[in-house]
Amino acid sequence: MKAIILSAGQGRRLLPLTERLPKCMLPVQERPLIAWQLDALLRCGIQEIAVVVGYGADVVEAGLAEFGRPQQIRAVYNPFFAVTDNLVSCWVARAEMQGDFLILNGDTLFEAAALERLLAAPARPVTLAVSCKDRYDEDDMKVIREDDRLVRVGKRLPLDRVNAESIGMMTFRGEGPRLFREAIDRAMRTPEALKQWYLSLIDTLAETGAVFTQEIAAQGWAEVDSVADLERAGTPGSPWLATARQPSVPA
Repeated sequence: MKAIILSAGQGRRLLPLTERLPKCMLPVQERPLIAWQLDALLRCGIQEIAVVVGYGADVVEAGLAEFGRPQQIRAVYNPFFAVTDNLVSCWVARAEMQGDFLILNGDTLFEAAALERLLAAPARPVTLAVSCKDRYDEDDMKVIREDDRLVRVGKRLPLDRVNAESIGMMTFRGEGPRLFREAIDRAMRTPEALKQWYLSLIDTLAETGAVFTQEIAAQGWAEVDSVADLERAGTPGSPWLATARQPSVPA
């Protein structure tokens, strides 16, 4: 399976830290955030990784080169990163979506066991990794599901029906890649596409019954969206740090 990491954004909520560095290159325990992602992906047997870059593309590409796996890891440049959201990053990377693949947000840290659990899920067209907690806030990418079938995903869902949140990781298998590519092509013909999240397409695809969920333990992943998130992510003993391989990117 191929992995596509969406890392074209700056991460404005992390300013001034991201004034010169894109979010995915911010240090977590003295290594770029993306290095931890790459380590976990390789540890789980992912042999081909495409990283969608935009803001600070030269910095990210230099970091990928230092990783030392040019045959496995490559950058895909999104020239529209400054004026669009991540649906356009998916459109730019659509040529990478011919076979089974995994999409990963560039600000999601995870332990290898979390990805292994997603990869071990039944081979359905689309499978969204989700996590559960007692309460959900405005910023959570909220999920409504019935058993393991996805009903809705989005930030503005009725809280009395929400029973999980997206962790920013999902797989596409079998007919899933084709369904997603076609959904992207349809969306890109509308004026709303420039400011649209790709998960809005998954929300629509859920109506067809093709989208399922796989629950991941809450302590096995973290989203890095603020300075506080970044500080927590680098706490010694965090599972995504403890289970990674020996560093492949120079500190």
